[in-house]
Amino acid sequence: MSDEQQQPTFSIEKIYVKDLSLEIPHAPKVFMLRETPQIDVQLHNQGGKVDEGVYEIVLTVTVTAKLAEDKTLFLVEVAQAGIFQIRNIPEADLEPILGITCPNILFPYVRETISDMVSRAGFPPVLLNPVNFELMYQQQRTEQPEAAAAATTH
Repeated sequence: MSDEQQQPTFSIEKIYVKDLSLEIPHAPKVFMLRETPQIDVQLHNQGGKVDEGVYEIVLTVTVTAKLAEDKTLFLVEVAQAGIFQIRNIPEADLEPILGITCPNILFPYVRETISDMVSRAGFPPVLLNPVNFELMYQQQRTEQPEAAAAATTH
């Protein structure tokens, strides 16, 4: 094989919104309220091989705004996806790329989509704080062996 075939490669093939939803269950009454809502943000990312050396990563973010009496103001969920070409990378290095690098690339897109959707829904924009995907990845790695051990003891 030539040196060119052995060179590690990483490229973004496509970034797209795979799924999105917005719910305003108590509209139009919620627009008359002046309370400041509690904002809850849930993040989840998953990925898989699409083809040889090609992977899809999906970063799903759910933002829920609730009032004190547990009334939902709005709920927005966006699944931001990317197709990445990753070749000639050692298996040990592949997981951190899929779990840290790819979500870092997708995050600004999902952040903008959520802010835009919330604004279009008639609410002040929600700007997501930066996320430490490296810490999330490390936490998932330490939780997986514990979950596997717990499953085998039950």
